[in-house]
Amino acid sequence: MVRRIASQVHKQAARLMRANYIKNEPVWFQAVLEHPPLPLPPRAPPVREDCRLPSSRKMRKPKTEPLPIFYLEDKVRRQFFRDHPFEAFRPVSIVEGREVEDEHPVRGTDWTRLAQRGLNPSPEDAVRFAVNLHNHHKMALSVAYTRAVAEYRSLRAGHDFANTFARMEAEAYGTVFPSEIDRTFEKEDAVYQSADRKVELDRGALLARKRWKAILDVDSGMGDFDRGQQYTRNWKQGIRPTYLPVDELAIISRA
Repeated sequence: MVRRIASQVHKQAARLMRANYIKNEPVWFQAVLEHPPLPLPPRAPPVREDCRLPSSRKMRKPKTEPLPIFYLEDKVRRQFFRDHPFEAFRPVSIVEGREVEDEHPVRGTDWTRLAQRGLNPSPEDAVRFAVNLHNHHKMALSVAYTRAVAEYRSLRAGHDFANTFARMEAEAYGTVFPSEIDRTFEKEDAVYQSADRKVELDRGALLARKRWKAILDVDSGMGDFDRGQQYTRNWKQGIRPTYLPVDELAIISRA
């Protein structure tokens, strides 16, 4: 009889009786059917004795850390910026649009020269070109990287020469190119002028709000507030107030 778990013995016995391997029903069969054993917990291994455990090998804890993600482009990119550190200072736009940009039509076995994707390549173009040569043209990675770097340097040098001569030609026709310091000063002056303009607008708005309000002059000669003591003193001494209208003063003098 095949070795089974204790909770499955009555099931195996039932299958053997149906196949006529067991002629007579065991005495314990009906009792086990009426009171079946409890099922084992899910994924619970059977209990084994210590002597059955392997003593020569140590039980190692399973690794739960994710495997490292590696791309060949990362290796080539790391080597490229190690050889050209100043290329990392070139401004690159990392703004993503609503749609993913389509892959360049020149790729795979059709991409044999770096200039096929433009005369002003970026470092990322050089990295992809080296990986493309390695994957689709069966070149060794070192050879593909050397060729990609050589074409990249050649195209960048040609682009710099073209810019230099274009600048010289424009200056010969009278064009004046401001330096970076002059541009910085112009931006600073623009910021200052915008701040002064804002102050003027704020002052004009404040005056417009105060146009229909009473603005008291501090030097009007009213003096400090004495809680009516001077008025009471003048009343006790019989001094008439002088701020009454002229008609009322005449009536009081006649009386």
